[in-house]
Amino acid sequence: MKMRHRHKVLRRMKRLVWFYRISSISLFTLGFILLLGGQGFRVNLTPSEPLGLWRIVELDRSILVGDLVFICPPDTDAMGEARARGYLRFGLCPGRVAPLIKTVVGTSGQAVEIADDVRVDGRPLPHSRVARVDGQGREMVRYGGGVVPPDAVFLHSEFPASFDSRYFGPLPMDGILGLAREVWTYAP
Repeated sequence: MKMRHRHKVLRRMKRLVWFYRISSISLFTLGFILLLGGQGFRVNLTPSEPLGLWRIVELDRSILVGDLVFICPPDTDAMGEARARGYLRFGLCPGRVAPLIKTVVGTSGQAVEIADDVRVDGRPLPHSRVARVDGQGREMVRYGGGVVPPDAVFLHSEFPASFDSRYFGPLPMDGILGLAREVWTYAP
């Protein structure tokens, strides 16, 4: 009888040790992530850009075509629908979405045409085929085209299934958090 009781006690102790180990590792990881987040680091888990650790670099100049940026999309009905469909991940931007990492391909005053692909000022944008439906067969609403308004940017990713300005149009520049810089990434 004493042996059984001793085995039960040992099993409980082992479970407690594992619980404390897992809890400690989890708390350390969470603290590390929060510390990195406070220093401008972000983890990208989307295929639009390489997976891994990125850093938001403060802007000390105007945004230029070709800049890779972190941007918070505005809290609109369209972005809410995108979140509901799973195009946008949970995060700390308005509407509870994560910032996007996209390349600026158009700025104020540039003309954007959307057909089967995207053209900016008449020049075709590489890797910009516009999907009619998403991966689950749902219709994709595309941006109608036009001139990028003042204080806005038109964004793009070369990933074919990227949710970018092809679908939601230009975004306000005041949502830009900074330039996106790779720290430790992996491109599958």
